[in-house]
Amino acid sequence: MKRLILACSMFATMITSASAIDNIPVEVGNLQKGDHMLFCHMNDAGPAWTAYAISEDGIEYHDLLQGDSIFSDKLMAPIEGRTRDAFICRRHDDKGFIMVCTDMEANEAARKRLGKKETWDNFGICLLTSDDLINWMSTSFDYRKGKEIFSDPEEESVYNDWSTINRVWAPQIMWDATYEWPDGKKGGYMIYYSMWNRDEEPYDRMYYSYADETFTKLTQPKLLFDWGYATIDADINWVPADGMWHMMIKKEGGKPGLFTAFSPRLTGPWSEPVEDDYINFEGNKKCEGVSAFRLPGEDTWHIGYIEYSSKPRNYRICEADENMRNFRNPQNIKGVKRPQHGSFMRITKEEYDRLQSWSDGKPSAKD
Repeated sequence: MKRLILACSMFATMITSASAIDNIPVEVGNLQKGDHMLFCHMNDAGPAWTAYAISEDGIEYHDLLQGDSIFSDKLMAPIEGRTRDAFICRRHDDKGFIMVCTDMEANEAARKRLGKKETWDNFGICLLTSDDLINWMSTSFDYRKGKEIFSDPEEESVYNDWSTINRVWAPQIMWDATYEWPDGKKGGYMIYYSMWNRDEEPYDRMYYSYADETFTKLTQPKLLFDWGYATIDADINWVPADGMWHMMIKKEGGKPGLFTAFSPRLTGPWSEPVEDDYINFEGNKKCEGVSAFRLPGEDTWHIGYIEYSSKPRNYRICEADENMRNFRNPQNIKGVKRPQHGSFMRITKEEYDRLQSWSDGKPSAKD
């Protein structure tokens, strides 16, 4: 406990100085708007595809398109033909929406077809844009092609040989108003994800890149942190109550659960995981795919995650206080038939109604 208090004190001091240096505004991070909720997730039926569920109150949801795909995965994910782990948010200027997905098909047939060493290997991610949440365009990044796919190929790379990359997993987005591009322009979308090149590193580590305003260009990855063991499925949020960034994450080793760390700056340094206040409701069952969100008008947090050891799997939502601490009251999500790893975004009533009308009248996009 003394160690935790000391760490909190140290980071509180750091955030004070960081705010002064970086001019961090009161409202930071991804834009929030609307009184309804959208759950954008990987459907757990069959191969994998990206699906929507919507809610008027953030408690009771219902599937759109009967849980079917919201777009053609073959078009959106041209490397392997399947989208997983969808994360969605608004553009920072409220002029549309953006999404990131893992480009990956995880089965034996796909492993043989794609020449992967392991079923759960993959090679890249896709960045998607939309004006209306319905029609999407995608830019694909195949990391095997090396540094030339990035906007800054002249920079030093984290790998010597990109062709041996074997995992690029679960990307997520956070708007960073303080990021500065080489031409002096401020603001970029931090894309953070786990990555593993088994020929050059011992386990999955968390990396980050920056995407530009068009959401079609990406900088070379940089290491976000390395705790000495594999970590995946990070979810970062700005917590106004304590003025710091909080990250929920799965540790691939040690005691099971979903842990939190914190930092005064989005790119770190990040604290060690908090060991005495974490999501441990599932005992020894496996959990991942964290997504933290606040409902309209609330200061406290809700944390979604998938418990995937059971059959059928359980998608839980638990509660946390305004500091994203004191996790409690886990319950299965209501009204979604086959939920898996995804994210939550507030939407307006107009957007809710448009999505519902689209669902009522549109044939399936799944192929």
